[in-house]
Amino acid sequence: MSRRDEPIVLGIETSCDETGVGIVRGHTLLANTIASSMDEHARFGGVVPEVASRAHLEAMTPTVEGALAAAGLRFSDIDAVAVTAGPGLAGALLVGVAAAKAYALGLGVPLYGVNHLAAHVAVDQLEHGPLPKPSIALLVSGGHSSLLLVPDVAQDVISLGSTVDDAAGEAFDKVARVLGLPFPGGPHIDRAAREGSGTAVAFPRGKYDDGTLDFSFSGLKTAVARWVEAREAAGEAVPVADVAASFQEAVVDVLTRKALQACARYGVKDLLIGGGVAANSRLRAMAQERCDAAGVRLRVPRPGLCTDNGAMVAALGADLVAAGVHPSTLEIPADSSLPITVVNV
Repeated sequence: MSRRDEPIVLGIETSCDETGVGIVRGHTLLANTIASSMDEHARFGGVVPEVASRAHLEAMTPTVEGALAAAGLRFSDIDAVAVTAGPGLAGALLVGVAAAKAYALGLGVPLYGVNHLAAHVAVDQLEHGPLPKPSIALLVSGGHSSLLLVPDVAQDVISLGSTVDDAAGEAFDKVARVLGLPFPGGPHIDRAAREGSGTAVAFPRGKYDDGTLDFSFSGLKTAVARWVEAREAAGEAVPVADVAASFQEAVVDVLTRKALQACARYGVKDLLIGGGVAANSRLRAMAQERCDAAGVRLRVPRPGLCTDNGAMVAALGADLVAAGVHPSTLEIPADSSLPITVVNV
């Protein structure tokens, strides 16, 4: 398909509030440009879908042009376009899918509509090389907490467990609000927790010993809120650092415990952690400790590749091209509830 041994793929990500455009050649990252509308959502304490969609519209063209400039490429160098087709916010996805269709049609190159979650798995290859087959993937973000068995990220991803209520990142945001910390909550709780004790408050661990690989963080979030309310009602100061550290410890304990259980259950010796919460310092540290003890090899991308970005979409697109997967048609929809088992549409 290409003049080169490895195709150059342009990836577009607009599933939430970040307009991400990445360019890869095979598993080599050439550019990763992001325009975020986070500041526009902060005053609402969460992402507003209509605001995100408008921001994507405004940012799309300059972000694509910025990625091309960063890579030192022209449009004529692009061999394929990949785009997040789901899951995500419907309006936000529509902007990215429409733009990708236009670019693919205008350039006369194949289009690949990909799964946002599978892309979080594929992006690690840009830093650590080809993904071992099979691998276990733990994906943790504002919208998803999932455990996956990944025989082949381009064609075969199997769901082992997921959250039954709040995702881990969502719980971080809600607890941050209770503690008076800014949105998004993850980085601020991580920072505050460094000054506190993870054993100061014995918060509950949902579904800890239930035998499943599912997650539940709603009860933990409520327990934190009730504990803080009780302190405030008694006229006592809330030890923000200790509460942040104890809450974070509970989340990380459950995530890593279930991930290692999945590795043991399926006889897999490679664990990948991806998604925005994978940037959390305590999650990285505990995962490394427990993997070392269990003889499991741990792979976690650098923080800049954990949050939503175009490079992860381009990386999965490159995998699809290399695997000979048939391109998508120009009729592909934006599917806000696209299941993880559907890698490309």
